[in-house]
Amino acid sequence: MFKKENYNAKMNKTFEVFSKELSSLRTGRANANMLDIIKADVYGQKMPINQLGTVTVPEPRTISIQVWDLSNVNIIDSAIKKSELGLNPQIDGQIIRLPIPDLSEDRRIEIKKMIKTLGEKNKVSIRNIRREANDELKLLGKNKEISEDVNKKLEKEIQMITDKQIEKIDLKISQKEKEIMTI
Repeated sequence: MFKKENYNAKMNKTFEVFSKELSSLRTGRANANMLDIIKADVYGQKMPINQLGTVTVPEPRTISIQVWDLSNVNIIDSAIKKSELGLNPQIDGQIIRLPIPDLSEDRRIEIKKMIKTLGEKNKVSIRNIRREANDELKLLGKNKEISEDVNKKLEKEIQMITDKQIEKIDLKISQKEKEIMTI
């Protein structure tokens, strides 16, 4: 039987992923989530930095990583340098400090474009989930498992869920753009 809750849950999961991707973008303020997208090649596998040390934000413009295993310090350092974050790590024993520089106007505009691209990608994902739901409804209608009236009603409900999700994405985009453009 058709369950719109399943599709709503899929759309919510897509939105959560989008929110996580946005939180990893650099905004000029230190944020431990910025490092979530960086993986270091240790112990024969790629691991997130927060599983190799304690990540803290002692000051608004600094991220500090207390690396648990001294042999991983240089590996984490090079992983951060290779990332697209544009950060320059400073090593002090087992502590890696990441000063967060101010964003230049060009970088702000570049990040704004990245936000829009991420938003569009996620809107497409939401619409694909809607199409998947509508395809299931058409099949159920074709097989006479649900009436035409019920089919139309469920299609409208799926469309309403889709519209709400797209609104949430648009709101998140505008909030993040405002955050990026605030000096």
